[in-house]
Amino acid sequence: MATKVYIVYYSLHGHVATLAEEIKRGADSVEGVEAKLWQVAETLSEVVLGKIHAPEKRDVPIIKPNELTEADGYLFGFPARYGMMPSQFKAFMDATGGLWRTQALAGKPAGLFFSTSSQGGGQEEVPLTSITQLVHHGLIYVPIGYTFGAGMFEMNEVKGGSPYGSGTLDGEDGLREPSELELAQAFHQGKYLASIAKKLKGSH
Repeated sequence: MATKVYIVYYSLHGHVATLAEEIKRGADSVEGVEAKLWQVAETLSEVVLGKIHAPEKRDVPIIKPNELTEADGYLFGFPARYGMMPSQFKAFMDATGGLWRTQALAGKPAGLFFSTSSQGGGQEEVPLTSITQLVHHGLIYVPIGYTFGAGMFEMNEVKGGSPYGSGTLDGEDGLREPSELELAQAFHQGKYLASIAKKLKGSH
């Protein structure tokens, strides 16, 4: 049977969604792996979304907590909110209490990806504060470390991401799009997590 990797995200202005699509390409490049995109439900009203000029959501299904059990590995993505995951994603995680109670996700690998408005906006802090969600479920946190190679040491251009996961910088006005280097790092993360999920599944 194929190894299933679920890429679950929340994206307000589309930056995290773009990373998620590239992560999926990376995961799908691993033979025997099937990756699927999911997004969590929006909690903001249409009125508020209109006032902040949020684009329409992409055509990606909304995940329900119990659907997480179908996967062998996960990549969770979201924009930063004051150094933490946003309330939309936290609401989804708060709804996984039944899975926590039975430890239905324990032993499965999971990684994190993210966006911030600036270089000092939490490219390390956001995953650090989000690991708690993985720990309580018994998930195995898989950072990318420095496996991305030379791209981790790029000093000639602005770049998101960190050893904790791939990332992008969307700018104060939200108009900056993920760079080619950031997308390459996202592809790498998807491939890396998928390879580990495949190995773990094969060891059972």
